[in-house]
Amino acid sequence: MNNYLINNKNKYDSAYNESLNNPEKFWNDIASENFSWYDKWSSVVKWDFHKAKINWFSNAKLNITVNCIDRHVKTNPHKIAILFEPNNVNEKPKSFTYSELLVEVSKMANVLKSLGVKKGDRVCIYLPMIPELAFSVLACARIGVIHSVVFAGFSSDALATRINDCNSSLTITSDGSFRGAKTLNLKNIVDDALLKCNDEQKVLVVKRTLEPIKMISKRDVFLEDIISGVDVYCKPEIMDAEDPLFILYTSGSTGKPKGMVHTTAGYMVYTSYTFKNIFQYTDNDVYWCTADIGWITGHSYILYGPLSNGATTLMFEGVPSYPDFSRFWSIVEKYKVTQFYTAPTAIRALARQGVKFVQGIDLSSLKVLGTVGEPINEEAWNWYNINIGKNNCPIVDTWWQTETGGILISSIPNVIPDKPTFATKPFLGVQPMLVDDNGNELKDNNIVGKLCINFPWPSIARTIWGNHERYINTYFSTFKGKYFTGDGAYRDEYGNYRITGRVDDVVIVSGHNLGTAPIEDAINEHPNIAESAIVGFPHEIKGNALYGFITLKDSSIDSNYIKSDINKIISNKIGPIAKLDKIQITTGLPKTRSGKIMRRILRKIASGDFNNLGDISTLLNPEVVNKIINNSL
Repeated sequence: MNNYLINNKNKYDSAYNESLNNPEKFWNDIASENFSWYDKWSSVVKWDFHKAKINWFSNAKLNITVNCIDRHVKTNPHKIAILFEPNNVNEKPKSFTYSELLVEVSKMANVLKSLGVKKGDRVCIYLPMIPELAFSVLACARIGVIHSVVFAGFSSDALATRINDCNSSLTITSDGSFRGAKTLNLKNIVDDALLKCNDEQKVLVVKRTLEPIKMISKRDVFLEDIISGVDVYCKPEIMDAEDPLFILYTSGSTGKPKGMVHTTAGYMVYTSYTFKNIFQYTDNDVYWCTADIGWITGHSYILYGPLSNGATTLMFEGVPSYPDFSRFWSIVEKYKVTQFYTAPTAIRALARQGVKFVQGIDLSSLKVLGTVGEPINEEAWNWYNINIGKNNCPIVDTWWQTETGGILISSIPNVIPDKPTFATKPFLGVQPMLVDDNGNELKDNNIVGKLCINFPWPSIARTIWGNHERYINTYFSTFKGKYFTGDGAYRDEYGNYRITGRVDDVVIVSGHNLGTAPIEDAINEHPNIAESAIVGFPHEIKGNALYGFITLKDSSIDSNYIKSDINKIISNKIGPIAKLDKIQITTGLPKTRSGKIMRRILRKIASGDFNNLGDISTLLNPEVVNKIINNSL
């Protein structure tokens, strides 16, 4: 039985049982029957969670772009692969068939080769959501170059950190980007970043906004000046199954971002398989994920997952509020979108505007709705279900991480029922478990525990770039022999999982993981700040927002001036996405006798829960708690 499309509950139950009882056979069949390989594997999976060593499809040879482009060119060359909807409504949209996509990716790959990059090199991509971003990612994969996409809203410091960490030799950027009514000069940010990097750098510049920019001789080159002279076909590099495909940086609970390394074969198989099933994609559908390719969602479910299935995937350059709050729904109507995948933050922001921006727009093409980035609250779920899905579209509330590469827990439309606020059931081959603080498995239902995974899945990240020890310590040392997700979860009486949030110092803001440590490090560089503590608190639109408790070296300093400085520092060091929504100046922070800041107490205060602080008598300075509470009111 071909288990590639799971379209009923019996098939899911049978396939899931096989994926648990005989995972080698299960994944062997999926990979054998649905992808193109140069050489098959010698073994399906080898793993040792104690050493964090994981191999899928050992010794297999492939190129992921052959699976995403070439094979579809042979079978359906004129099918639209990518639809591009520009930020500006008066600009003409673009579309690229699979044949055209092969040409564009080949040309970009040949440009990269002309600039001296080769298999195994790293290239940073700092581009807005324009077609050249997709071409650049796929071009790197075509020639075996490891791509590292950096979200084009990060600061020059954040970009420089990533360039230096992976030792990238080329940055692909644009003169600027359009975002709503704003224009941002990306090239200036790249120039600032490269002042902090080694001198052996090159910059490839795409013209987008036509803003005046400075071009540095022998380092910078415009794409349009060289692309017309390259060949329109690039032979794909033959890659090993475990060759790195990309590095994507994610915030951790310590200061330095983690460069998660995803390899080629397992990632391809898993993202393709999850896309097909969780979105129930069929041949004539038009799929739209509103994420940015700078995040893992864009990698897996705008590019690699859809294209490996021969899908039509939509890229949107703009924002949901421009030129007004009907933009998302107008795009759905314009392209007859069938699957729509977005973040709860966007849904809450749109719901806040009421239904007037939805009225009169034909959303009847929609078949599946999805959410990603954080658990969706019930009020937003209901608004989405009633006003967008018209009570007729299953909602897949997908749980996964940058580290997992693909969706691990989700309902499947018309197969596994959705349930508001629940991610529901594990995907095929995924073995979740809840454990207590000591790592003992909690086998009962109606229970809360820490969410671990008991067996590797094909798209699991293989390491942290340049620091495998940190990879072991972060994911495999808390509970021996298990992958620890860093999330807590509740399992109901039917075995449905609901994610209850992070258990470490990472806050999910608007669907993006933000480590508090790098934000605190940036703030603490201010000459008048003694120390800081950042925690998350509930936010009506973002889900969570950041609350900063700040202690000054001199209490006589103007606190308004300090507050203004703090968010400027954060914007410059990390990016506007990490700015604090609330800042409170304190006389001190609650600490244990060993000097550890009690963020648990600060989280309670930030959320207004003053009556459940627990025992504070053991603190070094319990009196400071009441002072903080009184000043927060």
